Amino acid sequence: MKIPEIIIVEVLHQPGSLVKVLQVIADEGLVLEHLTALRREQGRTLWEITLEMDEDASRSLYERIDALPTARFVGKSDRVFNRHRGGKIRTVSRLPINTLNILRDVYTPGVARVCLAIQADPRKVHDYTAIDNTVAIITNGTAILGLGDIGALAGLPVMEGKAALFAELADISGVPILLKTRDADSVVAAITAIEQSFGAIQLEDFAAPECFEIEARLRATLTKPVLHDDQHGTAVVTLAALITATRRLGRSLRVSTVGQIGLGAAGTGIVRLLRAYGVGRVLGADRNPAAIARIESMGAEGATLAEIMARCDIVIATTGVKNLIPAASVRPGQIILALSNPEAEIDPLEAMERGAAFAADGKGINNVLAFPGLFRGALAAHAPRFTDAMLMAAADAIAQLAGEDLVPNPLDKLVHERVAAAVMIAAMQPVTSEAGTPEVTG
Repeated sequence: MKIPEIIIVEVLHQPGSLVKVLQVIADEGLVLEHLTALRREQGRTLWEITLEMDEDASRSLYERIDALPTARFVGKSDRVFNRHRGGKIRTVSRLPINTLNILRDVYTPGVARVCLAIQADPRKVHDYTAIDNTVAIITNGTAILGLGDIGALAGLPVMEGKAALFAELADISGVPILLKTRDADSVVAAITAIEQSFGAIQLEDFAAPECFEIEARLRATLTKPVLHDDQHGTAVVTLAALITATRRLGRSLRVSTVGQIGLGAAGTGIVRLLRAYGVGRVLGADRNPAAIARIESMGAEGATLAEIMARCDIVIATTGVKNLIPAASVRPGQIILALSNPEAEIDPLEAMERGAAFAADGKGINNVLAFPGLFRGALAAHAPRFTDAMLMAAADAIAQLAGEDLVPNPLDKLVHERVAAAVMIAAMQPVTSEAGTPEVTG
């Protein structure tokens, strides 16, 4: 697995010094992710260099840099750890509490009046608490992004990251919740017991197939939005990218043949949403017969990887298997989305060299484009659940702002505002199909 390695190198401030360091990096076959000058003094510059490195890659790079007459390997940077130190989120008061009068209003004795008002009319909780702006981010750590079953505690930095993105991109308070259980009954019982604290529930990094049952049961029980982001957030952004790609190619997505390689949570969610969108023919490949049976119940077809590469106009992969797709199997004109992180099933540049019309990986087609606006719109509409219409509205909104790329910049707050507005409007329309069910609209 490729994990960012951040090194500190000092070079003489003279022509060619940094170039020699970069040549050593290139000779090692490493990809440069980022380069930052930290400081310059006494004729030397300190550089922070971010590289993509396999965990088992040789660290002889450091010795080769040290051997250069104009450079010195200083050590490794703690940048990533420093940004996580102390956590990435906190709870703050929306009101300044700086007088005794305010203190008595927001806490005792004044708060008792508000409590009694909500007891008399529970609907007032929406007016006098933050429930409509609060989302539970819940995991049991069985499928942490790119890492697998590492446990809920080790997955907490991911949940905090989701919460930070909610706050920054959609002004939503996300609350990480870790469940120390793998059993679907226990997960459902735990979430049902605490759901009153939140306006919506985001399920995160639950492994398949249990994730399907957990989401379905919660959706049937709770009257508030529940979304397994690995399924539906990924599906929304994938659909948005395909809308963009097919429009630019002058093709119809609905009459294209789409192949989905890997039918875990993300792959199954993609198949389901494409069928709901009206894509007539979707093929799916997976080693698990139960996964094939699941998509066949949605009107898709089982296939092999080779059949998908030979027969499909669009190929999507969410397997987590590096270099799974042979470059020689790419046909000219295909759209290739290899979405596994951190390493794709095929390098997009390699797919383009083989004639793909468009190719992208999971770094660009990322669910961060979807989930903040999806929840912001659902909460604003007081929606009791997510529907396919809401998911497709989000995908259309993302596609409309794509610019020159397949999808827009995820840090553009306008994107999340537009997604939220589109989702809110869709939430107020009559329901024809719900996210998380096999029902498909034409």
